[in-house]
Amino acid sequence: MTRPHDLIAALADTAEPVPFALVRREGADHLDLFTGPVRTADRLADIPLPDGPSGPRTLAVVPYRQIGERGFACVDDGMPLECLVIAEHHRIGLADALAALPDRPVVSTGAGFDIGDDEYAEIVGRVLAEEIGRGEGANFVIHRTLRASVQGPPVVAALAALRGLLLAERGAYWTFVVHTGTRILVGASPERHVSVDDGLVMMNPISGTFRHTGAAADRDALLRFLRDPKEVEELYMVLDEELKMMATVAEHGGQVIGPYLKEMSHLAHTEYLLAGRGSLDVREVLRETMFAPTVTGSPMENACRVIARHERTGRRYYAGVLALLGRDADGRQTLDAPILIRTAEISPAGELRVPVGATLVRHSTAAGEVAETHAKAAGVLAALGLGPDAAGPLPRSAGTTARSLAEDPEVRAALAARNGPLARFWLDQRTPGATALPGLIGRRALIVDGEDTFTGMLAHQLGALGLAVDRCDWRRPVAVDGYDLVVVGPGPGDPGNLAEPKMAAMRTLLAGLLAAGRPTLAVCLGHQLLSGLLGLPLHRREAPYQGLQREVSVFGRSRRVGFYSTFTALAGADRVATAYGPVEVSRDAADGAVHALRGPGFAGVQFHPESVLSRDGMVVLADLLGHLLARPAWATHSSPERG
Repeated sequence: MTRPHDLIAALADTAEPVPFALVRREGADHLDLFTGPVRTADRLADIPLPDGPSGPRTLAVVPYRQIGERGFACVDDGMPLECLVIAEHHRIGLADALAALPDRPVVSTGAGFDIGDDEYAEIVGRVLAEEIGRGEGANFVIHRTLRASVQGPPVVAALAALRGLLLAERGAYWTFVVHTGTRILVGASPERHVSVDDGLVMMNPISGTFRHTGAAADRDALLRFLRDPKEVEELYMVLDEELKMMATVAEHGGQVIGPYLKEMSHLAHTEYLLAGRGSLDVREVLRETMFAPTVTGSPMENACRVIARHERTGRRYYAGVLALLGRDADGRQTLDAPILIRTAEISPAGELRVPVGATLVRHSTAAGEVAETHAKAAGVLAALGLGPDAAGPLPRSAGTTARSLAEDPEVRAALAARNGPLARFWLDQRTPGATALPGLIGRRALIVDGEDTFTGMLAHQLGALGLAVDRCDWRRPVAVDGYDLVVVGPGPGDPGNLAEPKMAAMRTLLAGLLAAGRPTLAVCLGHQLLSGLLGLPLHRREAPYQGLQREVSVFGRSRRVGFYSTFTALAGADRVATAYGPVEVSRDAADGAVHALRGPGFAGVQFHPESVLSRDGMVVLADLLGHLLARPAWATHSSPERG
């Protein structure tokens, strides 16, 4: 039997180190050692996943530039998709691994961020003003990279850093070293991106960063953090964005579980789990979920454009994933993919990169986001021998606390309270057909996507109400024949800029639908374009409504709903005469902002009834569909969601 010490010693052979991965997964009492040849692939679909006995087959190292497979923008830095084809798999006990890994300090020199604090703060300010402030999205992640030089053999340094992370870090989803021959990745990622096991797809949105010292006083500070509107809304926004992805890869969308507190050595985060049943090839699951909104932003496609505008270099492997693909005992595909964050990349020449990013939302401050990038890097930097003086002000190591803050009753109550205002549709288990309304069963709806995959969530809700639903991208010819309802959906951008092809195309579509008298529902951007056709003026808000929940009046009924918008239509009266007939308007009493409108055969809502923030979203949809399809379905069926 080969001893663990010999296995790990062979990895550190400086003459010719073989490709390998050494991984500890969350809660495991062992590390997995994978060795084998490395191949490159052009596409995720080309990742090897052969038939055979149960177990892992391939570990793929997926760069950020792979987002181009979805047609999304990126700074293409040419980083390859590398696949470690697993020839041998060994399990090494945690204690044995710690005894065998190099017990020596990692010496790194010349550390400094490629973008200084002041410059990074300026970028944050521009994104807040020019992107979020102009309706391009709800949140965006902008990264910067700490660079240094590692002294001595890089593989030995990485193995020593792994030992340091195993001892010092806690709460990581994966703690790992991956050596492909052309690069080394070492890190402690807190976040599962996506996993598939026994047909169950799971995602794990994490957001909100609490920097702690491990002192007893942290409890009160943590409670303030958990009630901070910025932190609460930031998690809601990434939850919505990952629910959009689950709507694509799980047959009935995702069920929300949590929230929980994830405690690490320097930080604590808040997180949800999403779970849903799916049957796609796991490589397609990877493709459809590139990449997590916690490292990009939302809506996803436009977030990639914003990143490309404001980041002057490619992301290499930051925000990509490690993806372990395999098969279970019944031959079914399996997948486990952590996000490549809190990770250092080391070249064969010893060049070190530690990329970190901060999530920018409407409440962000430049100073706060600068501090967040320092805090996120702290654990990896400590394991690599980079002290506070090299990287800027870093929080003091927490060590081990006597009692987990997550077990504190007040902390648990504060976390549970976050679900109070949310839509039960996404929180509760859903039995297919249980919420279908008799007047809708057998009818068909087409949703036109304006570059925001909220439309996937909307499709699940309309399906749950009884409709058969198809989706179509605005860039493709929209054939509406055969549909009982057309939904013109949300998307980013300025609805008043009709020189922009998307705005012109969607407005033309709406004009044709109204002229033909075809039942039409417009959501968010669609609602703004519909309002413009009806002659209502459009206004850009000084304070964007991005990820904002409000209780508003919708046709005389109080509804709690979620907004993701920078623009709004304005009306001076509750009824408006238009070229398409009289229109009833639900508007804000203070400023005239139009929350909803309905006329003969059409309706629009500025908010997102499909959002997890829309506690009353299903009620609103059912009422609108009763109006549009001329059957008062709500009166003949109990409510699927009363909130």
